[in-house]
Amino acid sequence: MKVLGTLLLVIVGVVGAAAPATARGAVSCQAINAKGVGQDLGGGRTTARIIGGGLLHGTTEASFVVTGLSGSLASFQGTIVFTVNRGTLTANVSGTLDLASGAFAASTSSIEGTDKLAGASGNLSFNGVEDFSDGSFTEDVSGEICVNLAP
Repeated sequence: MKVLGTLLLVIVGVVGAAAPATARGAVSCQAINAKGVGQDLGGGRTTARIIGGGLLHGTTEASFVVTGLSGSLASFQGTIVFTVNRGTLTANVSGTLDLASGAFAASTSSIEGTDKLAGASGNLSFNGVEDFSDGSFTEDVSGEICVNLAP
């Protein structure tokens, strides 16, 4: 009887190992709640380190153009490229910068990814403050990125 039980366990193990694997790779959405520390390089260009961003943990390079001015509030639009582990994510953003206080806010729902982040979608918001004396800035990056991370 003991031999029959062992044989049954072996058969179940072999059949289980031979069964087709369940398809992996559904799109999953990841909440983004990161901090950025960056530098205004002048001419509408910036760089930053993104910390604690999960999928977006890495660096950014951005380029912006001013699209309007009302009082001390400058409107802008541009592109932010996140360089992360095994991919890039490009976000086309629009926002405002208060030329008196340095406070800025921008958002996007236009996202494109490459490599591991190919097919990504979602939305991001950027809120921060620039120190006009040296061009440094800090920001909060929040939102959601949806992507299929299966190999």
